[in-house]
Amino acid sequence: MIKETKNQQVILPILEEKKVTLFIKREDLIHPYVSGNKFRKLKYNLQEAKKLKKKSLLTFGGAFSNHILATAVAGKLAGFKTFGVIRGDELGKNLVKTLEGNATLRKAHENGMKLQFVTREQYRQKASFGFIEKMKNKWGDFYLIPEGGTNGLAVAGCEEILTKEDSEFNYICSAVGTGGTISGLIKSLQKHQKVIGFPALKGNFLSEEIKKYTIRKDNWSLQTAYHFGGYAKHTAELIDFINSFKETTGILLDPVYTGKMLFGILDLIKNDGFEEGSHILAIHTGGIQGIEGFNQKLMDKNEQIIAL
Repeated sequence: MIKETKNQQVILPILEEKKVTLFIKREDLIHPYVSGNKFRKLKYNLQEAKKLKKKSLLTFGGAFSNHILATAVAGKLAGFKTFGVIRGDELGKNLVKTLEGNATLRKAHENGMKLQFVTREQYRQKASFGFIEKMKNKWGDFYLIPEGGTNGLAVAGCEEILTKEDSEFNYICSAVGTGGTISGLIKSLQKHQKVIGFPALKGNFLSEEIKKYTIRKDNWSLQTAYHFGGYAKHTAELIDFINSFKETTGILLDPVYTGKMLFGILDLIKNDGFEEGSHILAIHTGGIQGIEGFNQKLMDKNEQIIAL
């Protein structure tokens, strides 16, 4: 796995017209499955699990969760057994069929992850003492990693995304899911820099999550207008944009996080949301491995797919 990633410049007419420069930090190239912020979030959690002499990891996610697959692969590489609690008990009724139609869960399973499918009601209780004890009774002792991987150790890992060379940028942009990545970025900023987060989920609760891990409030903001309907939701316009961006720049974006972020960045640039001379660095947090499963859903609806 590579630990330090390159910044790739994006060349588009709108950037030249508005006199703004845009680079993308290619965190997606760290590893095919443990890429981007997933690698950063898991790094210190796996070290902690080793320190505590744990033999297995347990975490949570939806049916197309990049975090689930990343934990399965990283856990296997580090010598852990892995358990994934998956939202949606209907998926467990015919496991063979589920794995055939879901590349994310299939690859997690192939990497040794034991999958436990639960109802949505049970999933909402996943952080409760009773639920965790039930899992321990079933699987034995484990190191618990939260849904999406965000905790203090994950934030510490994400603080390592920015390097000294990145001090030339005055804006750092990141997609936001559970708030761990942006919290790490905020903590590692230099004085002249600001972070702009692009949440993939609807609602304003993320600000409170981010404040749990950060002290300063004046060096970051959230742009909440680019969620495209919420987590894992999309529109034809978003899929068109992802395909057009890949064709023009050679960079593949995922439809859950980075596609929405880059759409938002370019929309803000077009509407003078960045002053002339702005030097922007967008963090590519990976998630590319989830496109295969996303495309399956698009095909089922006879919609345009993402070109790989």
